[in-house]
Amino acid sequence: MTLAIEAESVRKDFGTIRALDSLSFTVDSGEIFGLIGPNGAGKTTCLRVVSTLLLPTSGSMKVFGTDVVKNAAEVRRMITYLPEEAGAYRNLSGWEYLQFMAKFVAADKADVKKMIDEAAEICGLGERLKDRAKTYSKGMKRRLLVARALMNKPKLAILDEPTGGLDVLQSYHVREIIKKYAAQHGVTILLSSHNMLEVEHLCNTVALLDKGKIVVEGKPQELKERYQTANLEEVFAKVVGFA
Repeated sequence: MTLAIEAESVRKDFGTIRALDSLSFTVDSGEIFGLIGPNGAGKTTCLRVVSTLLLPTSGSMKVFGTDVVKNAAEVRRMITYLPEEAGAYRNLSGWEYLQFMAKFVAADKADVKKMIDEAAEICGLGERLKDRAKTYSKGMKRRLLVARALMNKPKLAILDEPTGGLDVLQSYHVREIIKKYAAQHGVTILLSSHNMLEVEHLCNTVALLDKGKIVVEGKPQELKERYQTANLEEVFAKVVGFA
């Protein structure tokens, strides 16, 4: 099976702070892979290295066999990245925002329309796409942004805390969007979350991070069985010595 991501001994230092410490993992093509752990564990830093936004201090990171440092432009053509704090332009309607973003990657007008139609189906906002983004709830904005990240069918979609700050129902809707889209189109998803209970229902494979290191990795059910726990939070607590 083709590897979507290959991280080998990736280290990232910010001055005296080591955000990533010899990080190594692989992600198979077509899977939903979750980086989970507490705030400050290094999840966002890892996503930014994969996204070519940060240079690793040492080690190597490849996306579909392409080095993120040596061939960053090529990597960017294969991915989309949704930051945790991303926002839509307040005074544009949902339709206008999607059209504006589609023009950056579309080949022609027909391609723009195809992407917008795809995004409309993904987000499920219907007639509300005609309204300005400033009238949207936080959940509606997040659905719009996730649709923007997926509408061009990237080979790899990188989502940082895709349900961050959303209530239970809003989070469920966004998770279902991601899960359904990945299954239908074979898009590889790399996402981060500090919500371990949520991620175990969404991801095929998870890597638990602590202080820039992967402390355990595997399929959620396998990890729960290995450590004889009811959920991933308990797995994490056992591995880092809290239980």
